[in-house]
Amino acid sequence: MRRAIPAALVTGYATRIPSLSLPDPDDRHVLAAAITAEADVIVTFNLRDFPATALSPFGLEGQHPDAFLKYLITIAPSRVLASVRDCLVRLTRPPITPASYLNIMARLGLTETSAFLSNSLAWHP
Repeated sequence: MRRAIPAALVTGYATRIPSLSLPDPDDRHVLAAAITAEADVIVTFNLRDFPATALSPFGLEGQHPDAFLKYLITIAPSRVLASVRDCLVRLTRPPITPASYLNIMARLGLTETSAFLSNSLAWHP
């Protein structure tokens, strides 16, 4: 991640952690980093531990990965398809077929993203 997106590394957030409150105290570092990075959204499968009442005072919202990907598909469908194509090309040990990739996504709860990809013939490598 550091090589691909150097600015994605957030530092200097540790002092915020003690003042934050979340259902799972072990997740406070995520909120602290998001605040420090001035993020708009925390993308997580674990929405229960990132309630709106805890995030909204900081201008943040929690979003399920499927909702986040749906948003990206809405604003840049060709870039999402290209990224998926690139992922499939790199997954070689073992190789993953497009059908397997879709099944994995659906099992993870990425149902809308999986449906978009399965309906888009252009994404197949």
